[in-house]
This record gives sequence, C-alpha cells and structure tokens, in this order.
Amino acid sequence: MIKRHWNYLKYVIRHKFYVLLACSKLRFPVRYGILHDMSKFKPSEWIPYASCFYKENGESQYDETEAFNLAWNKHQKSNKHHWQYWVIIWDRGQSEALRMPERYIQEMVADWMGAGKAINGKWEVCEWYEKNKRNMILHPDTRMIVEIYLENW
Repeated sequence: MIKRHWNYLKYVIRHKFYVLLACSKLRFPVRYGILHDMSKFKPSEWIPYASCFYKENGESQYDETEAFNLAWNKHQKSNKHHWQYWVIIWDRGQSEALRMPERYIQEMVADWMGAGKAINGKWEVCEWYEKNKRNMILHPDTRMIVEIYLENW
C-alpha cells in the first residue's frame, strides 16, 4: 500500500512542478504554482485520489469510486482555479457561469498545462482545450481571456 502513496506523491509533486513552470513560462505570478493544489495533501483528498489513480502495488489505474467523486467535487468547490467553482446551479434547473477573476484564470490555464505535461509529457494544452471546451461552462469574458492566453502560448 505504501507504493500507492509513494507513486501518488511523485505525481502530485511532478504536477505542481509543471504548474510552477507553466506560470513562469506564461509570466504569471510564480506563487500561483507554489500554492497550487495544496488541498490535495489533506487526507480527505489524498486517500481517495491515491486509491483512484494507483493500485496498492503502485501500478497505475483509474478506479472512480464514490469516495473519489466526493473528494473531486470538494476539490473543485474549494479551489477557485477550477471553472466548476464559478458555476451556479439554480433550483430552477439552469446553470450559470460567473466571471472568473483573472488571477484564477491564470492558475487554471497553468493547471491544465501542468496536468498535460505531468501525465503525457507534452505541453498540449491547446489541443486539450479544443477537445474539452464544449463541456466547460465558462462566462463569455472568462472564455475570451482563456483563449487569448492559449493563442499566445
């Protein structure tokens, strides 16, 4: 079981390093990368994430459980660099995106870049965004700023 946690630690550190590097490359404040995803070190996120992404023997897997889904939801709703934090789901059944402050847009873009580099070894954020943008509920101003950053990447 220690291998699961060791491999997850290596991934989180690698991801944080690449987010920091992305902040530097994009000339965003480096502190965004340093403070990025600190909540992942809390047991309420760490344990379900490690169990989702790694088997006890340390081999990679993706085993989405209710515990992981709860941890992921909590992470999104507690970390302002996730677009999901900025979506209101109204009782009437509609969703509405709020405008994200630029500070969090910058961290979000760096997060996407860092995740891609940590997982695939490539800075392929533009391709990832094109593939996933239709699933994102973003305020039009937020989307415009995201796309400006990606055009300049």
